[in-house]
Amino acid sequence: MSMQLRVVHTTRFDYEGKAEASYNQARLTPATTAHQIVVHNRIEIGPKPWTYEYRDYFGSLVTAFEIVDPHDAMTIAATSTVQVNRPAAPEPVLTWEALTTREVEDRWTEYLVLPDVVAPPDEFARRVQQIAADHERPGDAARDLCALVHDELEVAPGTTDVRTHAAAAWQQRAGVTQDMVHLVIGGLRSMGIPPRYVSGYYHPDVEPVVGLSVDSTPHAWVEWWDDGWHSFDPANDEAPSDRYVSVARGRDYRDVAPLSGIFSGVGTSRLTVGVEVTRLA
Repeated sequence: MSMQLRVVHTTRFDYEGKAEASYNQARLTPATTAHQIVVHNRIEIGPKPWTYEYRDYFGSLVTAFEIVDPHDAMTIAATSTVQVNRPAAPEPVLTWEALTTREVEDRWTEYLVLPDVVAPPDEFARRVQQIAADHERPGDAARDLCALVHDELEVAPGTTDVRTHAAAAWQQRAGVTQDMVHLVIGGLRSMGIPPRYVSGYYHPDVEPVVGLSVDSTPHAWVEWWDDGWHSFDPANDEAPSDRYVSVARGRDYRDVAPLSGIFSGVGTSRLTVGVEVTRLA
């Protein structure tokens, strides 16, 4: 069955004094794919900016905006209505040998690099290699790797930030969904499986009540190549269902950050983020 969701994502920056100018990029517009259709999307920014849109290398829609008048606060509110109809999770297809072919390695080469942000620490890498050795198909190993990260890491907001490397989250066995996805990505790439980072939202209730708005957070999960992109959410240990709305895809969080930019004129700011999800049908 399908589900129609409304997502309201509000971000507010309060500055210590007045910012003279602000230049930003927002990845806040859900993607229209074979499994979800964006019925409506609106991004409201205050103070009023100059804006333009483009699609980045990975196909995500980016809203770039500039505010060049002095301001002591900035608010970005993205409201989206999305119809979601995800199929059941597919079974594994490719063999380990198939992953080493030119068709896979060359085609998805950008999803096989291991920068520091996702590079697996030694202990984790050894467990990853054992998982790979225990399974005949990469897809089964990928699911087992997600289960390992889900079981070992405690979801503890505030223990990491957007600059934290996967190795640090593994060391302290705590982090947020971003850290879990980075660990899985690093593990999959060390196995030779091309994965990518997916940003988005999800309704936290297993059986959402129509018309009831609930608080949520920005979310993330992983997709890996198995003769098609297979999705899994290591934080919730489940394949994304109709409760999930995808926004952007990339190599890691740095490619999909909901907001990124710079401002001038003041030294510090306070950030407030809120997400509200409502099932409409």
